[in-house]
Amino acid sequence: MAISRLTQQDMTEKEQRELKTLLDRARIAHGRPLTNAENNSVKKEYIDKLMVEREAEAKKARQLKKNQAYKVDKTATFTWTASAGPRGKR
Repeated sequence: MAISRLTQQDMTEKEQRELKTLLDRARIAHGRPLTNAENNSVKKEYIDKLMVEREAEAKKARQLKKNQAYKVDKTATFTWTASAGPRGKR
């Protein structure tokens, strides 16, 4: 059950700002405007990192939900009187 590929619209504002910062840093490091391939490679690396982080968070959430799930008490015995009404079948 893999998460679908993220797009910039799916990112939070903080993540979008971080991506823009990474693109700006790459542009400054090259000393010229980036080509489309360079832009896309920076975006792809960042999106891959985000997807890994989100998958890890989702895994933790699933594990927590599983641990907190209701568990039947194995030591208790079943009592008919608890499930049947006092008047019986009509």
